[in-house]
Amino acid sequence: MAPRSREDETELRSSPTLVDPEADHPLPARVGFGLGGDTLDIHDGDCNDSIQHILRRNCDTVYKLAASRTPELSKVAGKIGKMIAADMEARLLRETRAKGRGNSSRDKGCNSSSLDTWASDILRWTKSQPLPLGNESDGGGDSDESQYSDESNHTGIYADYVATFFESLMLFVAHHINEYFMHDRASRFLGPEDCRLILPIARNNKEAEGSDASSVAYVDPADFAAFEYGVFPIGSSVERQVAPAPHLVVGGAEVVRHKSDYGEAEQRLAKKTKALFFNQHNRRFAWGLTARSCTVCAYVFGMDDIWGSPGMDIASAEGRQALVSLLVDWSLCPVDRLGFDPSTRYILDGDNGHPYLRIDAYEVDENTSHARKRAYYSQQCVGAADRLTGRRTRYFAASTDPKSMGEPAFLIKDVWSTSGSSSANDTRESSVLNILHAEFDRSSEFSNSFARLISTGPVYIGQGDALVEDTTTMAFVGLPSISQARQHRRTVTKLEGSLISEAGNENQVVVAIADVITALTAAYAKCKILHGNISGRAILLQKAAAGIKGVLADFDYASIDGDSVAETPESMLFQSIDSLENPGADRSPLDVAESLLYLVCSLGTLGINRADRAGFVEDPSMLIMWWNKGAAVTIAKQKRVHLSSEMVLTENILFFMRPGPLHDLALDMYRALFLHPGTFGTTRINNAQLAAMRDDGIAAALRALPVIDGRRDPLALRL
Repeated sequence: MAPRSREDETELRSSPTLVDPEADHPLPARVGFGLGGDTLDIHDGDCNDSIQHILRRNCDTVYKLAASRTPELSKVAGKIGKMIAADMEARLLRETRAKGRGNSSRDKGCNSSSLDTWASDILRWTKSQPLPLGNESDGGGDSDESQYSDESNHTGIYADYVATFFESLMLFVAHHINEYFMHDRASRFLGPEDCRLILPIARNNKEAEGSDASSVAYVDPADFAAFEYGVFPIGSSVERQVAPAPHLVVGGAEVVRHKSDYGEAEQRLAKKTKALFFNQHNRRFAWGLTARSCTVCAYVFGMDDIWGSPGMDIASAEGRQALVSLLVDWSLCPVDRLGFDPSTRYILDGDNGHPYLRIDAYEVDENTSHARKRAYYSQQCVGAADRLTGRRTRYFAASTDPKSMGEPAFLIKDVWSTSGSSSANDTRESSVLNILHAEFDRSSEFSNSFARLISTGPVYIGQGDALVEDTTTMAFVGLPSISQARQHRRTVTKLEGSLISEAGNENQVVVAIADVITALTAAYAKCKILHGNISGRAILLQKAAAGIKGVLADFDYASIDGDSVAETPESMLFQSIDSLENPGADRSPLDVAESLLYLVCSLGTLGINRADRAGFVEDPSMLIMWWNKGAAVTIAKQKRVHLSSEMVLTENILFFMRPGPLHDLALDMYRALFLHPGTFGTTRINNAQLAAMRDDGIAAALRALPVIDGRRDPLALRL
């Protein structure tokens, strides 16, 4: 798409920073972080299943993704890359000769320079495979043989040691970049937002927070090791960093010892990358690294695809130069090439030290084709990106003034959407809201039942002197076989209150659900519109004269007169059984009502607001957690079991809800949906059960249903 001219002189390129862009340096190394994501309906099925079906290996163009930059940066990066590679090879050669004389840098201890020490580590890495025990010609000068296993000829060096050597190579590169910027005058003409150090962060073999891995808390560092690496300002101390702010992390590295564990390393990297998306609200895509022995691979995690580079063999000069070039490219490139979103920046509040977000939203003027920008400010991410792949939707409660962030008036939805039309401002959500307001604004009863659209439009990123739409084609330029063309969009609606997942008490939830059921019924009766994506972010609690009113929002998945979107909603927790079992099939109002039942159950068990959820401790016996784990068919099977009868529902789900309005509402909704004359629970009925049925009316209706695998489905009777 052709670049659009800028509306103003504001510099859009920014670092993933917590300080004001006008500060002396855009990347502070040590700051606090207070913007978390809400885990109300975090989905973990996409990382329990294998990622191999979306992983494309041996993509040469992965290396080039970070190298997209200005000619000035390219010239400096090329110069630094050659300088580092030449110095590394010279030091490795000297180290090899010294090692033959039993005089390695490691033997010198504190007298050796950091560069020589790191070079010694890199040399050990290059010799770690396939040398068997005692095959080093070091004259017995080294005493580190314990790091090798008895099977080192087959399995290589311990993963924990490889991770240490990996970090040494990163430190070697960072040192030279620091030196260049300290002594080369040409570096003064480079934009500070495009230059940084990539430094390793203390290793962590525990699973990442939000990574959905609950079965394994710790692994043997001999077989698996891991560390992260992040962005730090030029001039930082070149050493392993400890616990920086999460938004500074660039990606993770997984190291394995056994060849058979390489797929597991990629899976572990995917889980930690998913946690990165959850914790970093300005993350578009992510980088990752894996290593086995001397082979390193780089990965790019997109919205629907994962691309892996060819292996870089650290035992060869060519492989070392390739990895050095990649690290230099990460250090000298616009932040959008690292996967960050320049239109969403972290800013440090000077008054209280708390971070907040500045989010730029755009709307295209159809007459001039210019993108009008408006800045919003948020300290509340009310819905984080909780999936590795897909739309990666985020929700922010925001205001137009940093001083009024405590009382947000707008809800921003940030999404990578496949929907849209020829108009940049037209999406399914905006179309649906326009239809609903055109129909109901004349009626006082429903005029305030649907969210008010403020703006909607693509996200724009600065490229040179122009703005370009942020799309998968632009983000992953040069990478092969993009599965799904997506456009990065932001929709802003009015928020005169809060989300239903931030209710003050259960009575407010009940009132909002009642209002929403009425509004949904009217929308279908008058406009043949079905919502399609009920969740904790789809219902707003609006202040009204009588107290609280429920308002419907988030219509991205709505169907209009049977025309629905091709994608299925990401919130598995709230999808109906039929939606999970038959994705793409036509939906009915009963599917929407069933989703409301699941929302009531989740709020009643997990908590009605953040304070409530903060004290939540996952109990293995709390079976509602299985409504959001695994594939769609697995979740559907769990729901069929748990909703098979009132007694089963009470024992497995309602037991964990507090006595009160939500508990009673959930039971009433269950009875209305599954225990009325038109249906008979959720369990499929076989012929023996059918013959034993006492209710002739239901038995006759069930006999008329088609037999699938020897059973009849009572849910088919609901229609």
